[in-house]
Amino acid sequence: MPTSPLPLSGVHHIALITADYPRAKRFYLDVLDAEIISETYRTERDSHKLDLRLPGGIQLELFSFPSPPARLSYPEACGLRHLALATCDLDACVALLEARGACPEPIRLDALTGARFTFLSDPDGTPIELYEEK
Repeated sequence: MPTSPLPLSGVHHIALITADYPRAKRFYLDVLDAEIISETYRTERDSHKLDLRLPGGIQLELFSFPSPPARLSYPEACGLRHLALATCDLDACVALLEARGACPEPIRLDALTGARFTFLSDPDGTPIELYEEK
């Protein structure tokens, strides 16, 4: 067993693969208020790579690949279950998202923590949770 903690400082980025690059790019820019850090097209891979900064400083890498396999289930697929974003005002987030054409689920209450949360999906069906912190 290690005697000292692993010297990690936080999450550097989250990477997602999209089947429809222009649609996913619009979603993250227009619906989730992301800012472009950099954008690259790799001819040899026929792949776009878009580095984004979400509100709160979260870095997201969006990749496109030809014919990626679909997600098998929602949200219980093996691997990354969902991307959870923190907010101090869930009602304001839901109202803004709905005004931008997104369809968040009804707000739920976490039975364990008492916190309010909701889910919406990106264009590829990736579950995105909005979790209200008090």
